[in-house]
Amino acid sequence: MLNPEQRRLFHKFLILEMAVQSLQRDFSVIENLKMSKVYLPILDKLLKEISQDYYDSKRLLAKEKIRLFKVEKIDEYFSDVHIATAGNDVVLRYANMALKTQVEKLLISYQNKDQALN
Repeated sequence: MLNPEQRRLFHKFLILEMAVQSLQRDFSVIENLKMSKVYLPILDKLLKEISQDYYDSKRLLAKEKIRLFKVEKIDEYFSDVHIATAGNDVVLRYANMALKTQVEKLLISYQNKDQALN
């Protein structure tokens, strides 16, 4: 069983993991673009920043003995996220579109944060 703080932490971790996976997939596609020299440094910097937060979040979950076991796509609308905990294992159902939207918002927030520093 997850308490509300653990659930919030896990949700943040899940969104960060999905963002990292998405950026890694996009990286290989962007490498083949004509303007890849322009886009790759931007994508690389974003990936490094998000990866750092992802690993920090993963470490916090490990201290709580919580880990992502698997993500199982139910249909085009929903996925079940299986979480292994020290006690009972937990399955949370997420709407795929909501996850996609949250990953997009996360990427935009990192991009905006980076632009604000420049």
